[in-house]
Amino acid sequence: MSQTFLVSRTDAIGDVVLTLPVCGQLKQLFPGCRVVLIGRTYTAPVAAACPWVDDFLNLDELLKVPEAEQIAALQRQEAAAIVHVFPNKLLARLAQKAKIPVRIGTRNRWRHWLTCNRLVALSRRHSPLHEAQLNLQLLQPLGLRGTPPLAEVAKLVRLQAIEPLANHWHQLLQQRRPGQLNVILHPRSRGSAREWGLDNFGQLAQLLHRAGHRVFVTGTAAEGEELAGWLRQNNAFLAADLTGQLDLPQLLAFIAAADGLVAGSTGPLHLAAALGRHALGLYPPIRPMHPGRWGPLGPHAAFLVFDKPNCEDCRTQPAACTCIRAVAAAAVAAQVAAWPPLPSG
Repeated sequence: MSQTFLVSRTDAIGDVVLTLPVCGQLKQLFPGCRVVLIGRTYTAPVAAACPWVDDFLNLDELLKVPEAEQIAALQRQEAAAIVHVFPNKLLARLAQKAKIPVRIGTRNRWRHWLTCNRLVALSRRHSPLHEAQLNLQLLQPLGLRGTPPLAEVAKLVRLQAIEPLANHWHQLLQQRRPGQLNVILHPRSRGSAREWGLDNFGQLAQLLHRAGHRVFVTGTAAEGEELAGWLRQNNAFLAADLTGQLDLPQLLAFIAAADGLVAGSTGPLHLAAALGRHALGLYPPIRPMHPGRWGPLGPHAAFLVFDKPNCEDCRTQPAACTCIRAVAAAAVAAQVAAWPPLPSG
């Protein structure tokens, strides 16, 4: 009988994407094993799109039932181990009560000393390692030795669209002429990253349009409302405004069918990289937000960061970060123009 491993990552989409190597590494360490990702409702499509994930346990749904049923649900998984990649004190306590044999957490979370029986010395804040490499260190109690090089880790960041792209979106993308690129801009970060600025994104849209490329804008419905004025101002340079029109499965399908995406350190950036599309991230040099820690991972992933030793002056006023805004729109446009053609997603 194959072993089952639970991997808990109950936060944002980008964080879940950078946890996929944990799932892939488990498949390598324990061939034929079953990997169950525990996450929030909005990340379920990411789990479904990953070839390393066999099932998804929805924490939001789990917490709607009485504790006895929560414990029973974990017990039904018959898991050999649970890896708490993102600390969740409630889930850690439930895993302990469910008597999952191996419960892995970090030593620097005091609650893990009470609920986990395998503790890993892991300090993220000042580490030189990428987030995906740090996540993998939690597999040390399961036999992983050393830290795999980032190039090897990147191969385990893999997604595939889980449903066909709706026909009207497919036709929209097919309207491009030879030599044109379908480029997605995702201007907002919902607070997860430093903002490059709408003026910069507007200048980039204009440069890409003048170069003959087609520009699409994505974001949530709420972000679409925030961007309403900017969208009207830049309408002439846009092929389509898709804000609020794509659920996550369709966003995955749209990104997979486009040439690439430009964004800050956001979930869509990491989705594009994992889908094997061009993914160009815009980053500040400040630690721990810099690309060395949070850069996109994929065969066609890249980033631009302002060449400055650090960004400490911006730490006290993140909204006024001048370092990320110093990345020139012309430099971004030039890098996009150099994207080699990719097979259709």
